[in-house]
Amino acid sequence: MAGSLIFSIKNSTLGRSMSNETEERPSARKVRALSLEEAIDGEAQRVDIEDQKIAIVRIGEIIYAIADMCSHANYSLSEGPVDSEEVTIECWKHGAQFSLCDGNPVSLPATQPVAIFEVETDENDIYILIPESSN
Repeated sequence: MAGSLIFSIKNSTLGRSMSNETEERPSARKVRALSLEEAIDGEAQRVDIEDQKIAIVRIGEIIYAIADMCSHANYSLSEGPVDSEEVTIECWKHGAQFSLCDGNPVSLPATQPVAIFEVETDENDIYILIPESSN
């Protein structure tokens, strides 16, 4: 994989991919979110990319990106705790927890998932793939 800018759990411990690499993925823009050095292990950090508010979470060498808005009550997820063992993030306001892997709620009061974003990394930086509008 030397020289590759794309990493996924299947091929590396750094980065995460939403789909397997044989599936065709929708068109997306690759936008730098922050440096790997800035990503603090076990914590969420909010980044604003265009009109998207995204929580970046580093657990060990794996980077996750999830919409920074609880589907239950519209509070910022990046302000809540991360459970590195369960790979979840918790809304600080009402305690709803979401899987960082797929965005699905794993505890009430949330019942709707939140969006996740595909992540790519290189030697220094974290990039988020922002899906192109289907308009």
